[in-house]
Amino acid sequence: KPRVHFGSIEEQESAKRFKHDDSQQAAIISAASSTGGGIDLDALAELSSTGGGSLQGNQQVLAEFDRRKRAREIAVPTDDSRVRLRLREIGEPQCLFAEDAGDRRDRLRFLLSKITGEEAPSESESESEDNEEEEFFTPGTPALLEARQWTTSYSLPRAKQRLAKQQLETQIPLTQLKAGRRALQQKLKDYTGWSSQVADERPVAQCAFSPDSKLLLTGSWSGGCKLWSVPNCELVTTLAGHSDRVGGVAFHPESTLTLDKSVANFATSGAEGTVKLWSLDSSSPLATMEGHVGRVARIGYHPSGRYIGSAGFDGTWRLWDVERAEELLLQEGHSKEVYALSFQCDGSLVATGGLDAIGRLWDLRTGRSAMALQGHIKDIIGLDWSPNGYHLASASADNSVKI
Repeated sequence: KPRVHFGSIEEQESAKRFKHDDSQQAAIISAASSTGGGIDLDALAELSSTGGGSLQGNQQVLAEFDRRKRAREIAVPTDDSRVRLRLREIGEPQCLFAEDAGDRRDRLRFLLSKITGEEAPSESESESEDNEEEEFFTPGTPALLEARQWTTSYSLPRAKQRLAKQQLETQIPLTQLKAGRRALQQKLKDYTGWSSQVADERPVAQCAFSPDSKLLLTGSWSGGCKLWSVPNCELVTTLAGHSDRVGGVAFHPESTLTLDKSVANFATSGAEGTVKLWSLDSSSPLATMEGHVGRVARIGYHPSGRYIGSAGFDGTWRLWDVERAEELLLQEGHSKEVYALSFQCDGSLVATGGLDAIGRLWDLRTGRSAMALQGHIKDIIGLDWSPNGYHLASASADNSVKI
């Protein structure tokens, strides 16, 4: 005999609505993680426009995104004994049935991502005391002060122009953006080898295209650098200036465009600890900048072309004045060798990465460390900014690239 229910059906309808919201949230989260950890913006936009879920559902989705972001940024120990100790500290079982070391580490990452900053227990007091860092300041030169003031006046208008351009781009219809992405993806699929050339007797470590794409600069472990014509791949000139492996090569932003051939058009760095400036009409260096103790792993030009940044194995990165060929800044901040360096397109920020698995953003206008990039568990060996000015990619020896 069927039962007769008395009273309001509000609870049943509420349960049905929440069930629908949960399925909508699951679809959105699935769209966000269906591309190997990335976010499918097209699918996410379509689901968001058709769903219209409750405020609570949207908050839950945002909370899940925040948790996943925290999980990517958390540095989890690789030693299984330390993983077990960390699990014990947060009151979780050290081992579950049929759980191996990798599963245990993933479980720890998941648990830590669900704990807020105030609630998360810290590492042992002795370890935190050993790793305690204290911010300190050193006197700067008048030339550095002038460079900071000039960088401020240079970067602010560029940032304003970039933001105005991005504001206009938000008005582009989603269908047009999707078509552009497909066209770009198809173009990238069609890339193939153009030519091949034996460049040196030893490994070629670095290469860089000139701004007009008509020259290619290569640097090898023999200490030599060479300029090649593009697309013929014919040798233009050989530059013998370094006595050890070449670590970095970079063109001036206006080289081969508006810059005179007789001035410094590109720079190279070597494992002997020097940075050299070269012109396009001579095979001898215009200037040699010394200061690093040990290998100079990477160099990069500031967008203005007035300054060069260098990352060294002495645990520092340095800023050089190209016109004066002198050091403006010696910046510490990494506990191990600094391997990667990249300037932001506005010219206000520079990113550095080291063999301590930590990346740092530095504000060139103030000299302060603006942000620490934590999440890699091995050496950071590459950094590059997106043209949008607020996305940065870091490549690491832990076989991952993080944005």
